Amino acid sequence: MHQREPGKLSFYVCGPTVYDVPHLGHGRHVLTYDVLRRYLEWTGVDVHHVSNVTDVDDNIIKRAERDGKTEPEVAKEFEDVWWDTMDRLGVLRPHHTPHATEYVAQMVELVGALVDKGVAYETSDGVYLQVDQVDGYGLLAPPLDQLRSGARVEVNDEKRSPLDFALWKKAKPGEPSWPSPWGDGRPGWHTECVVMSLDLLGDGFDLHTGGMDLMFPHHENERAQAVALGRDFAHHWAHHAFITAGGEKMSKSLGNFTTLVDLLDRVDNRAYRLLVLQAHYRSPLEVTTETIEAAESTLAGLDALARRGHGLAGEPDAAAMAEFRAFMDEDLNTPRAMGVVFSLVKEANIALDGGDRERGAALVATVHELCGAVGLALEGSSDDTADDAAAALVAKRDESRRAKDWAAADAARDELVAMGYVVEDTPDGTKIRRA
Repeated sequence: MHQREPGKLSFYVCGPTVYDVPHLGHGRHVLTYDVLRRYLEWTGVDVHHVSNVTDVDDNIIKRAERDGKTEPEVAKEFEDVWWDTMDRLGVLRPHHTPHATEYVAQMVELVGALVDKGVAYETSDGVYLQVDQVDGYGLLAPPLDQLRSGARVEVNDEKRSPLDFALWKKAKPGEPSWPSPWGDGRPGWHTECVVMSLDLLGDGFDLHTGGMDLMFPHHENERAQAVALGRDFAHHWAHHAFITAGGEKMSKSLGNFTTLVDLLDRVDNRAYRLLVLQAHYRSPLEVTTETIEAAESTLAGLDALARRGHGLAGEPDAAAMAEFRAFMDEDLNTPRAMGVVFSLVKEANIALDGGDRERGAALVATVHELCGAVGLALEGSSDDTADDAAAALVAKRDESRRAKDWAAADAARDELVAMGYVVEDTPDGTKIRRA
């Protein structure tokens, strides 16, 4: 990817519309670009990460009416839930999180500039961009003749073309509004991201990302406004695929909607990260009880090696690191990159089983390094919070094993298990951790 400034990457991630709790698709969304950011920073790239918060929207207005609250109250409630869930998921906070309501004045200015250029026009309900006046409109869209009467095209008899989209929506009674030359109202969704991304990242920023469902109309309509204004917009785009359940896109309307909060209440957050890593970001991701359990099992194997290698000092293997990087640099091919990691785990266990502690230590260090590069922290130490009684049982078990008193060793193990510990035998003796 050609970068505007060598060694730096500026990227914009379409953020949440805060009117409900985040779902599994949101989890994949943020994890995909968290992995990208962490990997680039691991390679030494200086990343500037911006992700917006849409805090005025039709859905927020509907939720406020349903719950008997104001729109700001709804937005604040669910933005708090969003950030709490993101923290639980272990994703890095963006460097900037601009809110749509903070940028309304700049949005009015942008819409005015488009009207002045003759590429936007006013109707009884708002201001629209005339897309046939935009050079190259449809770059990120399916064939435009398929969209003339499609579900993603707003129907309005006053529009000059079905594809024209709202830049400014005139206020309806009871809705939040701001003043403008076209009457009180609020900005269109597509205008929000143009203003915020260009303000915080500048013209010609490197990368704009989001889900495949945002390619059209949202991202194309963002791009169209910048093109119409003669602004240099995003130079690269990345779009991730959907979450599926039983082969279908996961959504509320299909009845298979599961919240991200529910998932994190039931499983280790790292298991979902690992599941995301095992699918290419442009391929559908199957999220079921079975796939989550499989990810948990794989994670347990990674943790087991980390615990087994706890205390061993080694330098990461340069050849394995280079192979990992080659796959990650190939359009973020995380499945192949994680395949390198899983091969290292197998090789490390073989080396430690054979008594080759030096090779085992190097491989364990490599696994830690590569997992860390994609934000997958391994739980690799024994339980340092074990109480005196547990520590005494560990010592007793090790002494019994050295004396080949297997009955006493088993009895000590059983006591530790009854106290709530998982007991593992390693080359360095008994290791325990809380179950």
